Amino acid sequence: MTAPSAPADAVELDGLPVLIVIACALVDADGRVLIAQRPSGKALAGLWEFPGGKLKAGEGPEVCLIRELGEELGIVIEAPCLAPLTFASFAYQTFHLLMPLFICRKWTGFATPLEGQRLAWVRPSKLREYAMPPADAPLIPALIDVLGP
Repeated sequence: MTAPSAPADAVELDGLPVLIVIACALVDADGRVLIAQRPSGKALAGLWEFPGGKLKAGEGPEVCLIRELGEELGIVIEAPCLAPLTFASFAYQTFHLLMPLFICRKWTGFATPLEGQRLAWVRPSKLREYAMPPADAPLIPALIDVLGP
């Protein structure tokens, strides 16, 4: 399994380029969280993750999520509906990942897998049953604290 690559002009931490990926815990009316399985052909294929994506130059975290969730899931989110929850910091072999996690309970449309990924709505206490990239797993306790099991 290979990890995603960082841009050539990235900031460095301990000699590794820093990659910023913004993630979102979409929470439905039943308190379940949406996770997506990375499709084959992508780095870390087969692992489950919180939807989101790479922050582009000049883009704020909320704008990034609104764009990424529209592209990946076909949903529309308003910036005031996104609340920062926690973040992960993880050193992969070739880059250091910084991943803020936002929580969102309100959006328009139905989450639809538009990029070949599988989706699952999961109770927070069951998230550990899904194999996740090393950077995603540490986000689970904060979700359980806020949402309950």
